[in-house]
Amino acid sequence: MTNSRIAAVDVGNDAVKANFGQMEGEFYLPNVVARDMEDRPVIGIEDLDEKDVLDNIHIRVHSPALEDNNAVYRVGNLATKSSGSTELDPGSSKSEEDQTLIMLFATIALDAVSSNAFKESKNNVVEANYTLGTGLPLREVKEGKDVGYRSQLLGSVHQVEFLVTPMFQGMKVNIKFDEVKVYPEGFAAYVNLIMDNDLKVINKDLIDKQILIQDIGGLSTDVAVIRNRNVDDDKAQGFNLGVAESLEAIREEIRIQHGVELDSRRDVVDIITRKNNRHHIMVKGSRTSVHDITDHILLELAKKEYRFLRNVWQKNSQSEICYFVGGGSAVLKDYIKALNNKLDGFNIEFFEDENESIWMMANAYYKLITDFVKKNAAPSKAKEQAAATKEK
Repeated sequence: MTNSRIAAVDVGNDAVKANFGQMEGEFYLPNVVARDMEDRPVIGIEDLDEKDVLDNIHIRVHSPALEDNNAVYRVGNLATKSSGSTELDPGSSKSEEDQTLIMLFATIALDAVSSNAFKESKNNVVEANYTLGTGLPLREVKEGKDVGYRSQLLGSVHQVEFLVTPMFQGMKVNIKFDEVKVYPEGFAAYVNLIMDNDLKVINKDLIDKQILIQDIGGLSTDVAVIRNRNVDDDKAQGFNLGVAESLEAIREEIRIQHGVELDSRRDVVDIITRKNNRHHIMVKGSRTSVHDITDHILLELAKKEYRFLRNVWQKNSQSEICYFVGGGSAVLKDYIKALNNKLDGFNIEFFEDENESIWMMANAYYKLITDFVKKNAAPSKAKEQAAATKEK
């Protein structure tokens, strides 16, 4: 694994967050794709390389892991502007969707061509080896879907070809995984809470406590029960409900009431969470409040999420605190806090830094996969030293 680059990738239902190498590489891409033609028209094609790469990712993806192989896609920001864009549907399994793999491969390929970590051959092909840390919802791990997901990635070459993309047009990346670790998302959140990037304990108070971690994503909610420093598999619960349906409902209601078409769920999240002019949109050039729409839809979702918390806490009555994490928590924070103050008064905690909550999984995967690499490097060094001693 000496030439293998570390990749820690959280393919979230709203966006992909990824850390690479020694944390010097970082990407954030909306989890949106759109099928496209190979030679997409671009205004000012001669100025293509002056455009932002992250706004213009246009690729062909070849992989035996994909059901729809060798297809061309717009990815991320570029896809959000396409009428044929797709986001992961409520009820779908992250581990079984082509879109999860397309976003994973696209993000890794971006790192491979932009980091100079690998040599480029004469015919514009980059051979890239990675050691990957990623994760799946608890529900999917409990169903054993992590095994199939991991095997899809290992043992094959996955190729990403950059088409009409600034800086990297015509380049191909052959991605090989030397190792893939798939972690349950709840456990990853726990690791991030108690340890720093060097896996040193930074939150000793939490180590021996029984705690709950409610991770609200786009399509699912996981409530992990942590006791004795591990996820209690029997007590942990996954629910087929996230913020995606509510974001779609808000998007549709805005279209009906105000005649405004928002490109994607990402736009709705921005309206709800931005610091200035929150819950406002522009209608025919006038700033207009949509707070009545967002308020009643998000409150209904918050009530359902609160019921999950209440049900799990009743079955795990000795829990001391529940941490809310994930992008959905950032969206629902104020509503859940208000409900809790009015109802049960559980000991709950949110991250005031919304960015910390959103990046929690990617940061946790980085800590876990880095620790795995270090532990596996130690025996290899010992063997090399033993072999060198024998030769002497």
